[in-house]
Amino acid sequence: MKIRKHLKLAGFSLCAVLFFTACSDDADISSNSNERGKATMRFNLTDAPAGYDAVYIDVQEVRVHAATQDTAESGWITMDNVQPGIYNLLDFRNGLDTLIAYGDVPAGKISQIRLILGAQNSVVINGVSENLKTPSAQQSGLKLQVNYRLEPGLKYEFWIDFDASRSIVERGNGDYNLKPVIRVYTASTTGSIDGIITPATAHSSVLAYNSAGDSAMAIGDTASGYFLISGLTPDNYTVEFDPVAPFAPEDTTGIMVSAGMVTHLDSVRLN
Repeated sequence: MKIRKHLKLAGFSLCAVLFFTACSDDADISSNSNERGKATMRFNLTDAPAGYDAVYIDVQEVRVHAATQDTAESGWITMDNVQPGIYNLLDFRNGLDTLIAYGDVPAGKISQIRLILGAQNSVVINGVSENLKTPSAQQSGLKLQVNYRLEPGLKYEFWIDFDASRSIVERGNGDYNLKPVIRVYTASTTGSIDGIITPATAHSSVLAYNSAGDSAMAIGDTASGYFLISGLTPDNYTVEFDPVAPFAPEDTTGIMVSAGMVTHLDSVRLN
């Protein structure tokens, strides 16, 4: 299998977020309170694949926690420019995303991001819509740890990647809970793997993982066979292809991923 690497333009810098927890209420502050330097932040929503008809999440607010030396500027900043609404996560795969919030924040250290969801979250399974219960997210939001220093005058862009397949939990009584499993990444600190699966009718899922246990998935486009796995920590990866019958699974090892780069796997033919 031929492997090529292309440089992907990455004009932004932000470290990857590793986990989220429920958070307590804190005082909000306005980004307008910053009278010194500011940095611009952009938040994009994307998704890992899932075997559902649709997964809808109700995005209401995005907040950033600033931890500057000036205590008057420290606290939760609500993004002024938010695109609230109900988003189908399955619309944003294989490199597709959508901008959900942006704005200026005080230059300095940021420690957390909080994603506030509304009550209109649901999953569609075999044509039937089921409500997703999200008690903690509705009350205080999903807190994403970041810990990064922003420089004044620069722009920072990152992606909030829901793993829809692991974020939905079926309860014993037939109800469904939304317990989001989220990766947050930037192009400048992570790398990507893409390629084209032939034939596209193989409907193959693609899993990339390294020896540390980091993993991410994609599903080949049903028309073109194209796939893209983003937000990978720089390392060597194994890539597994798991198509539908009668096509046979296949894997390849030693795929090197570098920060700010896209590693291209040329046409991957499944037998």
